[in-house]
Amino acid sequence: MRLKLISCEILYREICAVVSRSPNQVDVEFLPKRLHDLGAPGMLERLRAAVEAVDEARYDAILLGYGLCGNGLAGLRARARPLVVPRAHDCITLFMGGKERYMEYFTRNPGVYFRTTGWIERGEDSGGFSPFALPAHGLQLNYADLVARYGEDNAAFLHQELGDLARNYRQMTFIEMGIEPDARFEQATREEAERRGWKFEKLRGDLGLLERLVDGPWTPDEFLVAPPGSQITATCGDDIIAADQ
Repeated sequence: MRLKLISCEILYREICAVVSRSPNQVDVEFLPKRLHDLGAPGMLERLRAAVEAVDEARYDAILLGYGLCGNGLAGLRARARPLVVPRAHDCITLFMGGKERYMEYFTRNPGVYFRTTGWIERGEDSGGFSPFALPAHGLQLNYADLVARYGEDNAAFLHQELGDLARNYRQMTFIEMGIEPDARFEQATREEAERRGWKFEKLRGDLGLLERLVDGPWTPDEFLVAPPGSQITATCGDDIIAADQ
């Protein structure tokens, strides 16, 4: 198959690694990280523009290296080719190899903030700790999102509550993917945890979900294959996303 992959740049090293070994021909386009900070409408607009710019006659399917990311995928429509999307709340699922492992780890480690090679090296200015881009339960919320969803008054209250939650973080976990050139990214995470007085932990990541994204087959429990003409929607269940005709 010939595939087009549109991905967040924090997965740059991981995506390049799995694409280099894929039996498929995969053309990759990376978008800037933290599109979710634009709010769901802003992120959707950037992704929609990227998808619509694809010459679909050249490809069998378009892959997305994203999770739902604060509903940033909701509303994205497949055109002439299917959209293939991992069933993930956010990018941490992609680093951990599946949504079940992510939730099991988060349940055992409440108040954890994650770091990866991509988060560190893809622009420290936008990679610093932000209390309103919380990975907890897969939610990434900022003030613009809160205003858009809940109105100005409610947003102010939730803004304060989320800030309190961020101050309760006590652990920083570095996800080691096996593609790091050296130990400097892990060391940077250790030092940041020490500065904050937080516990540090290193967790082995898993490239399996990304490998299956670029290789196939796309099993329904791990991937949404949105057929041409359908639109991605968020669900409240374990499937996370669905295709609405």
